[in-house]
Amino acid sequence: MLTNIYGARCIGISAVPVTVEVEMTSGIGIHLVGLADTAVKESLLRTISALRNLNYRIPGRKIVINLAPADLKKKGSGFDLPIAIGIIASSGQENIPDAGNFMMMGELGLDGSVRKVPGALPIVELASRQGFRGCILPEESAREAADYDIVPVYGVKTLSDVIRILSGDRPEELLTRPDGCQRGTGGAWDDAPDFADVKGQEGVKRGLETAAAGGHNVIMIGPPGSGKSTMARALAGILPPMSLKESMQTSRIYSVAGLGGERGGLIRKRPFRAPHYSISAAALTGGGGDFIMPGEVSLAHNGVLFIDEILEAPKRVTEALRGPLEERKVTVSRLRTKVEYPASFMLVAATNPCPCGYYGDGDRCRCSPTRRDAYLSRLSGPLMDRIDIHLWVRPVEAGKLVGGKRGEPSRSIADRVMKARKIQQERFASERIFCNAEMDMRQTQRYCGLDSEGRAFLERLAGQMGFSARACSKILKIARTLADLDAQEQISAAHLGEAAGYRFLDKMELKI
Repeated sequence: MLTNIYGARCIGISAVPVTVEVEMTSGIGIHLVGLADTAVKESLLRTISALRNLNYRIPGRKIVINLAPADLKKKGSGFDLPIAIGIIASSGQENIPDAGNFMMMGELGLDGSVRKVPGALPIVELASRQGFRGCILPEESAREAADYDIVPVYGVKTLSDVIRILSGDRPEELLTRPDGCQRGTGGAWDDAPDFADVKGQEGVKRGLETAAAGGHNVIMIGPPGSGKSTMARALAGILPPMSLKESMQTSRIYSVAGLGGERGGLIRKRPFRAPHYSISAAALTGGGGDFIMPGEVSLAHNGVLFIDEILEAPKRVTEALRGPLEERKVTVSRLRTKVEYPASFMLVAATNPCPCGYYGDGDRCRCSPTRRDAYLSRLSGPLMDRIDIHLWVRPVEAGKLVGGKRGEPSRSIADRVMKARKIQQERFASERIFCNAEMDMRQTQRYCGLDSEGRAFLERLAGQMGFSARACSKILKIARTLADLDAQEQISAAHLGEAAGYRFLDKMELKI
């Protein structure tokens, strides 16, 4: 008897259907075919033990299990569940008429329990597009789809729960519902430092507020102890909550990576990823063999990628950021596989200005101008050109550190950022972008129009400072964000002047 059970395999942030065909004929042995990796081949041992422990018999016949399409490599332990159901249905040990009407994935324990698998959200979306009656997933994986109402999703703990569902019983307690799940809350990170506790640095705070309001990349250069890392982490406390579309995009990436929301539902908080500068290029951009996993640039999608001491990172790592920063996506190609992941993130980088770290802090620096220039040149011109906002972080005076007043709290800054982002959401409602930093050339020309005075001012700036075409485009986008913070429709010369002040590394000669 031939039985078809339906599962899926994730490629990038999308899922493709996989049909598990189980046939029993005369003969002996169990044969698994269909380009399966080691984890899938080992599923036979797990499945047989689970079936025996649940008092199912293994028929003494030849069992052929084919994972179709046969030219698509299958990975992971998620095919345990459809293989087990296929054996039960094909041998006639249970009457499960709905076996072919549900898409299912799950790893089996030897006692018949069903364990978490990655990729729940793409699988649920695929089940909806393919017209299945529902989707059966491990309980922990099903929680990721708690905010989805496109198709019924059942969260199961054991193989016996799956049999109940496929037999026609639809237990309500197994149905994943938005109201029955503790969803992730939106907004900023509660454990982020408060800007009110950062003494001084008002100019840097203004720059970070602008970066958060428009999604701009930013680099902070300053001596040790000036507060670069603290302010970078405080940035997480003023980020606006993600829109529904942003939340769905980010949640799909984390679901494929096996990092879906622990409390269920879509991920609401913007990601804040802070890998060490010794990270490899593959871990940063994504990689692997035939199964390419998302890297840090994709896990930071719609959020922040913070790299401290970026000039200490290997050249190959920093240069790997150039493509994602420009294209807002990353494409990883292997011999048989090509996967594209979204990677629209805010890069927040921090570095010392010289090898000893103290240039600009009185007369403490002992580095020669040549050494300082060589150190800063570790970040190539093309990469620096892609960073919108450059901030020089000076040491805070001792008087301000000891007796200075508290600064403006993050909550007040976050309110202004939220208002600016709402303006951008309305502006880009018909576009496929969410913030000013994501504008392409056409959108920049459309939404960053200047009057005659503004055009003359920008032309004069570009000529005096030697700005590149990309730098001029960055200045326009930053000025657009500054106008949004001021709730002004027209970009003024004051906005352009402030935006140009954030591009001091583009000048012919760096003067501190």
